[in-house]
Amino acid sequence: MPLISTGDIALAARTHATGVGAFNVVQIEHAQAIVSGAEAAGLPVILQISENTARYHGSLEPIGLASLALARAADVPVAVHLDHAESADLVHEAVGLGFTSVMFDASTLPYDENVAATLAITSYCHSRDVWVEAELGEVGGKDGAHAPGVRTDPEEARAFVGATAVDALAVAVGSSHAMLTRDAVLDFALIARLRDAVGVPLVLHGSSGVGDSGLARAVGAGMTKVNISTHLNKLFTRAVRDYLDSHAEAADPRRYLGPARAAVAAEVTRLLGVLSRPSR
Repeated sequence: MPLISTGDIALAARTHATGVGAFNVVQIEHAQAIVSGAEAAGLPVILQISENTARYHGSLEPIGLASLALARAADVPVAVHLDHAESADLVHEAVGLGFTSVMFDASTLPYDENVAATLAITSYCHSRDVWVEAELGEVGGKDGAHAPGVRTDPEEARAFVGATAVDALAVAVGSSHAMLTRDAVLDFALIARLRDAVGVPLVLHGSSGVGDSGLARAVGAGMTKVNISTHLNKLFTRAVRDYLDSHAEAADPRRYLGPARAAVAAEVTRLLGVLSRPSR
């Protein structure tokens, strides 16, 4: 199946009031697991690679090209997305490699500067048929600290989308990045107000901190793209640790990375099922 646009996946999900999973790739085993899990579910999925991961690999190209190759060979629709890019140069590199969408994060800038920087990225990407996500109302937690008081204002969101022409908007509604527990409290009423205020798909960042029922309710209230990373990394690491704890002499990485890959694939299948059955 050919590589698909993130926009095609997200807009179809928004039309049918369902959610789509966007899972972060750290290494090739993550990408393989995510695609395998989506194939088992028979549902589309988004592979996303963050600026931090590109930096870890030394550049975006190695892990980006591997993810694109897996997407093109998949039996279900798969998109490849650049996540949380703060560098315009990295956005340009992703577009050149063939990514179908980018998330440009200028949310730490003052509002007017955020608008100007995001508009420049949107103009560049749209001229190359690439879908753009941005963030308004900074979603906290990248340093491990929760930011429960941060919220996106619906009227400001409406103005921001109009001024920047972005295709999707990540909003702050109570979740936080890098949470190790699934007990975040989302503002479902705010999600519904944001859905009514903007005409583009909403994106939930920090979804690892949200339990199954919260994810389903968030989709029912109006979320479309749901980003999950830390939760899968916890499962991956636990599987590696369990294997090494019981196989102290293991030296072949395939012996412990294989079970970790399988654990992530099974959870991706399960989570895609949760997102495809919204509740209100």
